[in-house]
Amino acid sequence: MLQIPMWKRILIWSTCALALLFAMPNLFYDRVERHNDAVVALDTGQSGAALDADKAAWPAFLPGFLVNLGLDLRGGAHLLAEVRVSDVYADRIDGMWPAVRDRLASERETVGAVRRMPSDDAGELRVRVANAATIEQAAGYVRELAQPTESLGGFGAARDLDVRIDGEDIVVTLSEAERAATDERTMRLSLEIIRRRVDEAGTREPTIQRQGADRILIQVPGIGSAEELKALIGTTARLTFHLVVRVTSDPDEVPGPRNVIYPSMDEPGTYYVVDQTPVVTGDQLVDAQPGMDQNNRPAVNFRFNPAGGRAFGLYTAENIGNPFAIVLDSEVVSAPVIQSHIAGGSGIITGRFTVEETSRLAVLLRSGALPAEMDFLEERTVGPELGQDSIDAGKIAAIVAMIAVLGFMLASYGVFGIIANIALVLNVSMIFALLSLIGATLTLPGIAGIVLTIGMAVDATVLIFERIREEMRTAKGPARAIELGYEKALSAILDANITTFITALILFAMGSGPVRGFAVTLGLGILTSVFTALMVTRLMMVIYFERRRPKTLAI
Repeated sequence: MLQIPMWKRILIWSTCALALLFAMPNLFYDRVERHNDAVVALDTGQSGAALDADKAAWPAFLPGFLVNLGLDLRGGAHLLAEVRVSDVYADRIDGMWPAVRDRLASERETVGAVRRMPSDDAGELRVRVANAATIEQAAGYVRELAQPTESLGGFGAARDLDVRIDGEDIVVTLSEAERAATDERTMRLSLEIIRRRVDEAGTREPTIQRQGADRILIQVPGIGSAEELKALIGTTARLTFHLVVRVTSDPDEVPGPRNVIYPSMDEPGTYYVVDQTPVVTGDQLVDAQPGMDQNNRPAVNFRFNPAGGRAFGLYTAENIGNPFAIVLDSEVVSAPVIQSHIAGGSGIITGRFTVEETSRLAVLLRSGALPAEMDFLEERTVGPELGQDSIDAGKIAAIVAMIAVLGFMLASYGVFGIIANIALVLNVSMIFALLSLIGATLTLPGIAGIVLTIGMAVDATVLIFERIREEMRTAKGPARAIELGYEKALSAILDANITTFITALILFAMGSGPVRGFAVTLGLGILTSVFTALMVTRLMMVIYFERRRPKTLAI
């Protein structure tokens, strides 16, 4: 019997109604986008008549989900960055010196005095002990500091340090296993920090992904230029606190062993010679917020974690009356004199900042320092005009494809072509509804996937209608012909769509960027087209048959 239970009819029509409801905001894209941005701004404490007007641009009781537009549609910035992973080796080895010094100092009676020797390779630590006869024993003490190498799979059997003897020196370097693990950690940390910085800046649907061994692709729609994006993510924002050795006006002055020279950010021509090893680093920061100093000038308030707070407190307690340098990315922001013990692990960075600069600096510090410098190999700014051209071209292609398919179905199947056309419109609505709900990013290849889906969406309907025609020739009656048409076309429809869906899954898994956008729209289009062909068209044909009770089908 050609029947569909009432509960199933309600479910099908409810699904179609929800699809239309959630797809509808995309027809009023600018208004809904202004509404959504105003809601976010008001929630963060901002206010103003313009925000209230933007919020009222779209009714709050209607859904506000939108399909996010990709870089090629919205315009924005594209960067390809190469991470200097080898720079991390030098920092790791330099950080080992206090531990090596303290371990050998505990055996001073055996090995004698300990000195750090200069090295042409920044990735190695050279140490010399006064008692050369005990150098093998001293190297053994240093080897005790080696730890198991940590990788994605946990801790392995390999150690993180290689310790060897070169003449009178003990040479400490990172092992090959540790270098490989460090490279992987550096790339993962760089990806996470870039993602945090971009997200905190309020950009919409960025693409941030690793390419190859040491490269990162960054695409941010809606941002003004590639330079603006570089200013946001290209700064390491490495904050350190150093003991000031002396102040000089000569940038070429030799700073001395274990000292470095940094220029002042606020005072041109002034340079600070500071101890190379920082007292506290920005890695121990837990918060940074823009604010004002006691003179109502823009500043940045910061707070350390307990370990950083203790180190900062001990340092200030032992160095009252001495200056210390706050260094940001190899520039001295300020060098105040310690007036008293600073407990609590909090402080303030003052300088000649604007309000915008303090906000950006707070974001950079809060999201963490990049573990290594980056070289930008490729940068492009995609203007909104190009994006609008792409959108217009996509609209024209979709409209032409839709009109052509609708006309063909109407001419080929008459009244049943109308049923197929209604199902096709619902199919496209469901695609946009799903893209909006999952927050997918629509790119130009994604539009191509939708256009392709429009053409493919009627395949299942054509199979069903042609099968019904064949069954009508056997004089089994309209009801039986419709029922058999759907039953016998089912296997062919599922086989064809499952194989295409598997292809879409492979494209999504193996591809990246625009290829994934195409795979997403193609995969969702397959799911929605199968639903509309097997469920929606069948329900409409049953309703048509129940009302008209035709003796034959004009199909």
